[in-house]
Amino acid sequence: MDEKSSSSSHHRLLIVLLMVMLFGVIMVQYVCPSRSECQALHRLGSWFNSGKATGTRVGDSELPDGFQKDPYIAEDGAMARFVPRFNFTKEDLNRVVDFNIKGDDVIVFLHIQKTGGTTFGRHLVRNIQLERPCECHAGQKKCTCFRPGKKETWLFSRFSTGWSCGLHADWTELTSCVPSRMDSREAPRSLPRNYYYITILRDPVSRYLSEWRHVQRGATWKASLHVCDGRSPTLSELPSCYSGDDWSGCSLQEFMDCPYNLANNRQTRMLADLSLVGCYNVSTMSEEERWEVLLESAKRNLRGMAFFGLTEYQRKTQYLFERTFNLEFIAPFTQLNGTRASSVEVPPETQRRIRQLNRWDVELYEYARDLFLQRFQLARQQERRQARERRQQERRRLRGGLRTNQGRQLKPTETPRPTNSRSVVTEERRREKPAEDSVASEVPLPDWWDLDENSTLEDYLDNVEQW
Repeated sequence: MDEKSSSSSHHRLLIVLLMVMLFGVIMVQYVCPSRSECQALHRLGSWFNSGKATGTRVGDSELPDGFQKDPYIAEDGAMARFVPRFNFTKEDLNRVVDFNIKGDDVIVFLHIQKTGGTTFGRHLVRNIQLERPCECHAGQKKCTCFRPGKKETWLFSRFSTGWSCGLHADWTELTSCVPSRMDSREAPRSLPRNYYYITILRDPVSRYLSEWRHVQRGATWKASLHVCDGRSPTLSELPSCYSGDDWSGCSLQEFMDCPYNLANNRQTRMLADLSLVGCYNVSTMSEEERWEVLLESAKRNLRGMAFFGLTEYQRKTQYLFERTFNLEFIAPFTQLNGTRASSVEVPPETQRRIRQLNRWDVELYEYARDLFLQRFQLARQQERRQARERRQQERRRLRGGLRTNQGRQLKPTETPRPTNSRSVVTEERRREKPAEDSVASEVPLPDWWDLDENSTLEDYLDNVEQW
């Protein structure tokens, strides 16, 4: 009897310890969601979760209920439950364009420095499944991206047309330059081309540090034209931060101290219409007013773009591009967290100074991230709903075929089993509501999709306003 009670006590103690351990893991994820802040605790939580999962594993990419694991949840550390901060219109969120690669449509890539644009640009020319793939040859910087059956390009980018409008041309330059450049490259046409502008944004602090390291190694962008309202800025309008051939070896302090450094708020400036503030003539209005106008212009242009991605969300960027243009990449994008900028040890006070220097980029990025994740969330909800509707249609089709086969198997001499009036009514009601029966018979979707809350675009927008 003593042995049994002792064994029971041990079992209870073991259960209590396991529950405490599980509670601790949950608290770690809640209190310390960032891996960079609590690496040791997260490693412990990951070890515990992996050990726990080995006993209930169904497959490498399958959940216990038979659903496929979502590849977009954990690859970038984004929260499964995203709470929007900004209200956007249906047109802003439901971004799908009727891109016709065989017609007159052209994708224009606005490449902002140190946002991962080089990698994305290579994806565009080497990694898209096309009827006529781009022709890229070893030793050549540019590829030929022609439409099927035509000698006309469908892509205006660094790796297809080169820096035709200047090195890292901005929104102001591209919108005034691209149409004339395309007309000079190809035969004029009666109908105008459709231009779809795209870009990639990056966390402002990481981007700023990456640009500093790039400049420190001797890189310059002297070939940039900065054309606005038909002319480049004068030296007095855009002074240089260094006197030599380059700024190699500059310290981070020197980089931050230059008041003319174009790295400051680069993303806001490159996405805005500079003609609204007198281009590079800063005497037309106060600095605060100038940047407020530029920020609103950058937000407006970003909303109107056919597509934009974020460096920190590679797989989501791939997904939204594919969905927007109805094109598919051959190989999946890879989330690379190890960059030269990430290897720089920057004190907290220096990070605060960088954020202050890039305050407009910080605000723009938060706005862009909110819009990006809202678009992604809506697109995934629509995709899940469409998949559910297809499953319902398939079940109805199979049930209809089964009834037909049963009717054919009934012999003429046989009579159907008598039924009472209540069963007839029940059968009629069931036939009147096949969709509801199908939904009820389905395995519930993961709760973070909120398909019941957001079954339509209008429902989703209403919920966004309530959040």
